[in-house]
Amino acid sequence: MSHNRRIAARSARILGVSAASAALALSAAGSALACSLADFSAAALCDGGKGVITVTDKDASGVPAVVTVYLENNGSDLRQVGEQTVIGTKGGAQVQFAEEWKPGAVYRVHVTATRGNKTFVNDDIPLLTAPAKACAAEQTAKPSPSTSQSATGKPSPSPSTPSDTATPAPSDATATASGSAAAPAPGGNDISPAAQESNLAETGADSNTPVIAGIAAALVVVGGAAVFFGMRRRGAGNRH
Repeated sequence: MSHNRRIAARSARILGVSAASAALALSAAGSALACSLADFSAAALCDGGKGVITVTDKDASGVPAVVTVYLENNGSDLRQVGEQTVIGTKGGAQVQFAEEWKPGAVYRVHVTATRGNKTFVNDDIPLLTAPAKACAAEQTAKPSPSTSQSATGKPSPSPSTPSDTATPAPSDATATASGSAAAPAPGGNDISPAAQESNLAETGADSNTPVIAGIAAALVVVGGAAVFFGMRRRGAGNRH
């Protein structure tokens, strides 16, 4: 066998081994991505004081799956809780079924996953048993103080009312006497000090009268002095 033939044969064997390895790797990858029953799980949980059954699908290939939940009784289906479709994700996609499960209740979860004409899953996941403790109901809101008082029968404090022991109204005789004493006599000419002050304030006499009187007195003095000196000079002239 020539040297070139040996090289060609060796290359062919290497290519064959590489192709086989690639096929095995692709087959393993396809098997890993294929939808299987192991991708599904179920749990009985509480959501806001109410019971729910949650089914999780971690199928990374995203094959649509129909999930059906049944309540079991001695190994047979007592009733169907519900049915929903879920498309799995690598992180896990969930569907929930509202179910007021009782402690220790058993449920059967059936999964049917198909794509096109190929069925990947058509089986039940392991039976689901509810927890031993039921969901606690949400606490109701506390009643307001007014509601609690009315519930206990204690009367609420009533608004204050005028006392029955109020001072009695004066008699007619007393009222007449006091009224006649308080009312001023009609037709009286007396002017009260307050009225006088008011009149003076309106005319302005209370503020300018002393000033005017002072100026008038000064003028009288000056005039008298002028007359006196005039008469005195006239008398001196007559003597000469």
